[in-house]
Amino acid sequence: MRRSIAPLPLTIFFLGFLLLSSCGGESETARPPLRFWHFWSEPGQKRALLDVVKAFEKKHGCTVELTELTWNDGKEKLQLAFNSGAPPDVIELGSDWVPQFAAGGVLEKLPTQQTDLGRFLRMSVPAGMWNGVAYAWPWTVDTRVLYVNKGLLASSGWEGSLSTYDDLLAAARAVQGTGAYGFAANGADAHRLYKKILPMIWSYGGDVVDAQGRPTFARPENVVALTRYAELARTGLIETQRQLDAAFLQGRVAFWPSGSWLLTKLEKTQNLDWDAVVMPGTATGEGMSFAGGEYLAISASCQQKVLAREFLRYMTSAETAVTFCSAVDEAGFPADTVGLRNEQLVKKRGKATFARQLLTSRMTPVHPKWLELEALLEDAVVKVLLGEAR
Repeated sequence: MRRSIAPLPLTIFFLGFLLLSSCGGESETARPPLRFWHFWSEPGQKRALLDVVKAFEKKHGCTVELTELTWNDGKEKLQLAFNSGAPPDVIELGSDWVPQFAAGGVLEKLPTQQTDLGRFLRMSVPAGMWNGVAYAWPWTVDTRVLYVNKGLLASSGWEGSLSTYDDLLAAARAVQGTGAYGFAANGADAHRLYKKILPMIWSYGGDVVDAQGRPTFARPENVVALTRYAELARTGLIETQRQLDAAFLQGRVAFWPSGSWLLTKLEKTQNLDWDAVVMPGTATGEGMSFAGGEYLAISASCQQKVLAREFLRYMTSAETAVTFCSAVDEAGFPADTVGLRNEQLVKKRGKATFARQLLTSRMTPVHPKWLELEALLEDAVVKVLLGEAR
């Protein structure tokens, strides 16, 4: 007798098809990891970064391979990676590094639509651009404010305001008259000194490059700012950033422009009456401050550009950036303006001052040779402090 083969149920047929199709081609698990090089090397920072990255991995069914760098040699390691032809897929860059890498042709062009760039703090966008093209998106931003030792100020008898640099100089001299240090000034402190002099230059209406990118160090406004910085320095202590942070925490200096990393240390410092105020200005304008930021870029040679762009959108989103900045004080604030307004970020004492100061802050000029210009500027300031230039 002839036997017939009964047809397979339709559901079993489709199940088999799905199983076979899942074995062919590139599956999610077979996808190579997305390599991300970053600069968050402290234990708490690494934990916070890992937490937000894990959420991305879960959502996209991928693996993100994290490699930490240090600010001491991280830039050199990135340059070596690009020169060797084996760069990471996604890179964290300082705000003043983007032009140099973009000009070298090693970064991928990013979308510049309003929906992409319009959500960021306006002053943070230019640092990620080169020749009108976006090569990096701002992730986090932060600034510097003026820390005040209220005890030393009260002992000096000063009762005036601190709204202008004239006020600050008079107050610092009053503190100096009591035998204490008035103002803390960075001296020969590479990559840090320029962050202290630029706000004064900007506040006095000066700048260090013109619209064509040519140095303008000798502008009259710049000379006034450098002179005032030297006058303030003579009322107090000239040292490195690390030593001056320590001096303020020890209650030895009355006025010190510094960053938000000091807030956590101040929480642990007893018997120090302090305040954080916005930077002083001049009789004709409000005080400017220096703003820095962390930017995310994609290597031009990245083989997973779609996933990398999704990673950039995720990391720079208000929600993710708020989560990260809430866990890492020194990260500052999200560059996304929605995240910047998050009340959770300004609960810590002094933090609201940083949020206000960001509205009158600037970043370094967008210039492919900024690091060389920075060194020239810092050298000029040191010569003024030493009395070798006027």
